[in-house]
Amino acid sequence: MLAVCRKLSRLTALKPMYLVKFLSCKPVLLSCVDNRQYFAENKHLLHVEGYLLKDGLRCYSSKVKPPLQQTLASSLVNRSSRKVQPYLKLMRLDKPIGSWLLFWPCGWSISLAAEAGTFPDLKMLLLFGAGAIVMRGAGCTINDMWDKDIDGKVERTKGRPLVSGTVSVNDAWIFLAVQLSVALTILLQLNWYSVFLGASSLGLVIVYPLMKRVTYWPQLILGMTFNWGALLGWSAIHSSCNWQVCIPLYAAGICWTIIYDTIYAHQDKAEDIVLGIKSTAIKFGDDTKLWLSVFSSGMISFLITTGLLSQQTWPYYLSVCLITNHLYKQLKTLDIDNPKDCSSADGTDEQSYTII
Repeated sequence: MLAVCRKLSRLTALKPMYLVKFLSCKPVLLSCVDNRQYFAENKHLLHVEGYLLKDGLRCYSSKVKPPLQQTLASSLVNRSSRKVQPYLKLMRLDKPIGSWLLFWPCGWSISLAAEAGTFPDLKMLLLFGAGAIVMRGAGCTINDMWDKDIDGKVERTKGRPLVSGTVSVNDAWIFLAVQLSVALTILLQLNWYSVFLGASSLGLVIVYPLMKRVTYWPQLILGMTFNWGALLGWSAIHSSCNWQVCIPLYAAGICWTIIYDTIYAHQDKAEDIVLGIKSTAIKFGDDTKLWLSVFSSGMISFLITTGLLSQQTWPYYLSVCLITNHLYKQLKTLDIDNPKDCSSADGTDEQSYTII
């Protein structure tokens, strides 16, 4: 436990005045014992209460929460009927960013597969857009079913429908079956090569939520899952994959997912350490920016390779330059100890996906 305490201190201990400003962004586990006296003398700044670890060692956490700013999607979900709302939240329709992140690799691939001088197939883009929403919802449902006990112990996730009891496990199974049936219906609109290729990704969807228990690289499995559309989009147009083009594109997407999800995982790292949950955020630790620089270089290299092999013209390479600039600025300004900064990673990365 002493080792855990030291690691928590290294991950979260900050100067007192900055610490208060930092904690006002989002609840976060603080370093063990070190800040007890400071908060005892400054109770007017924020409310502090104990967080009890397994052997009784006491740490401290902030319970100050800022008012949430509602997006259009979250506003629509919150206005839905009480019976429907928990299921919409279970599939994260109030947070559509994940659906966009799942869709864009498909959009890349469909666009690359289009004949020179023509626009991407609109019907395919719409089918894949609908499929991204449904499969992202199914993935979130599976994730919440596997993580029900863990989610109840993490501040950010303890309000999820399965944890709060607004959706039962049995109802979640039924809802999952409905989502997968809809996804299969969408998939069957494609050629048979694509049907089998798409169905083969289901294993990744199922095992990904379990990976955080066995490896420090669950973000790698997430990348393999979320970027399957880089393969599927091309095959939907040509009834087969041009592996010389699709594999580098797939690899670029995997690097990208590791980048944004590692940043995102840093907001829960203190609680994850206590619960024994693994992630690249914990694996990389203080060397996170160095590791992300490596994956950024890999992503850019794979994108350039994809462009060369698919004979892209200058607008494509301009977009790669814009992505490079975005990655540089993101890593330069990133504060891995600021949960608010880390939680915004998906939003900026979804916008950057759109560039390509």
